[in-house]
Amino acid sequence: MTAEAPLTREMILNAAEQVLRRYGPEKTSVVDIAKFLQVSHGTLYRHFPSKAALREAVTERWLYNSILLPLQAEAEKQEGSAEVRLRLWVETLISKKRTYAAEEPEMFAMYAAVTIEAEELIKVHVNGLVRQIESILEYGVETKEFQSGNAANKARAFFLATSTFHHPAHAPEWKNPEIDKEFDAVWQLLLSGLR
Repeated sequence: MTAEAPLTREMILNAAEQVLRRYGPEKTSVVDIAKFLQVSHGTLYRHFPSKAALREAVTERWLYNSILLPLQAEAEKQEGSAEVRLRLWVETLISKKRTYAAEEPEMFAMYAAVTIEAEELIKVHVNGLVRQIESILEYGVETKEFQSGNAANKARAFFLATSTFHHPAHAPEWKNPEIDKEFDAVWQLLLSGLR
């Protein structure tokens, strides 16, 4: 750090993410992040009141940039049927979670831990995902592909019914060679209910 570049929240989050990727969430301390930034750990506490708050902020940013934002682009696509759009949306969610579990295990482990510790953060994240599903279902009602009804309730039910395939608590099950067949069976059942 130089005197010309004041420490910002964004700089801390970037550093924390790099250190977390290197050492993992269990072994990373605030002191490790401070050393990486070449500042005292007290300096970090001016921006984040605790290690938990820092972890939550890193996870929140990661969830938004890596999951919510890319899925929003899928939800807002205007071409294709509602069925195709919904299938693509949920397959994208599943694919992203599997990829992150395999290729970014430290970040995924932190995300999995935070899902237990930071109830409000995860609630906001899930609500964002459910709203995306809801918009696709509403499109399906407009195009007469799906039955009318309470789209918000249906979207939440759809999210919950598919959670085995994207919730981090189920990550060990994703290695099951039958997992894609199991998803197809759930998909067909949900689709028949939506029609």
